[in-house]
Amino acid sequence: MKVIVSVGGRFHAFNLAQQLEKRGILTRLVTSYPARYVMPYGIPKAKTTSIIAKELLERGWDTLPRFVRKLYNPQFFIHELYDKHAARHIEPSDIFVGWANFSLCSLRVARKQGAVCIIERGSSHILYQSGILSEEYRKFGIEFEGPHPKIVEKELQEYKEADYISIPSSFVRRTFVEQDVPEHKLIQVPYGVDLASFRQVSKEDKVFRVIFAGGMTLRKGVHYLLQAFSELRLSNSELLLIGSMNDEMRSFFKKYKGAYKWIGHVPQGELYRYYSQGSVFCLPSIEEGLAMVIPQAMACGLPVICTTNTGGEDIVRDGKDGFVIPIRDVDALKEKFLYLYEHQNVCYAIGQSAKERVSRGFTWDDYGEKIMREYNRILAAKQNKAAL
Repeated sequence: MKVIVSVGGRFHAFNLAQQLEKRGILTRLVTSYPARYVMPYGIPKAKTTSIIAKELLERGWDTLPRFVRKLYNPQFFIHELYDKHAARHIEPSDIFVGWANFSLCSLRVARKQGAVCIIERGSSHILYQSGILSEEYRKFGIEFEGPHPKIVEKELQEYKEADYISIPSSFVRRTFVEQDVPEHKLIQVPYGVDLASFRQVSKEDKVFRVIFAGGMTLRKGVHYLLQAFSELRLSNSELLLIGSMNDEMRSFFKKYKGAYKWIGHVPQGELYRYYSQGSVFCLPSIEEGLAMVIPQAMACGLPVICTTNTGGEDIVRDGKDGFVIPIRDVDALKEKFLYLYEHQNVCYAIGQSAKERVSRGFTWDDYGEKIMREYNRILAAKQNKAAL
């Protein structure tokens, strides 16, 4: 078996490539990241093609003043530039794996070469995603800067032309089925966690601490978390927010000033130290495919409170490893926080159950075994079809 992977960015592609390389089946990894970011994953430089123009253009554009950025949306141009350059590096393989909205040109080249073509989609179906996020922003009177219309058009075409679509969760599966994507096209494999990087260390105080890690955005539901925690007014407690600030959240942070501690971005290699000082991890997102912070926090011994729209239901056993609640439900957040606050021995026990849960079935090696079973299955199906 030979597999080629193309990703405009990083996402979990480096973990996938690492698993393929371990099994001796990675042909090439095409990415917009420089090779030095790939090599720590054990992927030889000779197997890596870097198209860094995408990162230079995208990150350079983001540094421009907001009024300039509002004049033009270069998203489609940048993604298309990456895809067209990546297509030149597609080699003959058994399987081509390309990231959604970065891969239509590459997919077509791979298909002509005889490869089975898989599109990786880490979030919900793009129409569901755009719809629910637009609804959330409209609810608060904030302009929603959704994907470029041509990006949506391109991704829908990728869904159509791909042999399979690889997704991480049951939540994502539901959104694709609702959009009439045939279930037989869906490959569902949950992401993993690196237990060497995410491990529990001793908690240094007795503060009941709720941890959130991610961007401060409406998509992540931080505004509901702020409201819930501030209304409880629990003594000897703290809401610790980790991640970069988006302008859309500044008014909410001003409204709930004094109810939280925000420390901004923390390098991934240091996150375990902060998680380990928590009592519970909360991710009240409106939409995402499977947030990798969930198994990361669980590996550090934290019970997880997450919404049905995070993909967490496939990892978090409700009542055993944490709780899965509806989106936008402030009362449910308050109820779970209060229960864990008033039953801290139970809170700790649930956290240890969560830690055990991810250590047995949700590591990156477990992900590698699961994805390999799927790849073997689809190649066997191709061979059976050819034999008829």
